[in-house]
Amino acid sequence: MALEPLKDGIRSQVRIDFYGNVHKRLRGTDADKRYATEVAVLKVLEERGCPYVPRLLEEHPDELYFVSTNCGKLATQISKEKADKLFAKLEAEYGVRHLDAEPRNITYSDKLGCFCIIDFELAEILPPPPAPELPGETQP
Repeated sequence: MALEPLKDGIRSQVRIDFYGNVHKRLRGTDADKRYATEVAVLKVLEERGCPYVPRLLEEHPDELYFVSTNCGKLATQISKEKADKLFAKLEAEYGVRHLDAEPRNITYSDKLGCFCIIDFELAEILPPPPAPELPGETQP
């Protein structure tokens, strides 16, 4: 299956397959740790129901390689202020702090109709935030 190159850098190689899935191979300094972090974060975000991040489809830890869903194209026009709000929302609502919180890690998905956050090699999993109170509920 031919893969379309998207990024080929010192830290990772990213390609898109015929079905639109993202194939990411980590390399360089601490590639094993960055791989483990990204996979763990994607799993936690799926468990916590975050709709605007990639979904992990395949893991290949021996190769430091995984496949995930596609979250659209880079949002090249997004402001730093808007990106900061998206990263703050991710942390407040899903308990993940992105440690490379830069606009380059924001995409826009036409399919989902929203901005998405990608590249969780450098991220921190925090305790899950408390569930929001529903109207009419009282705390014990």
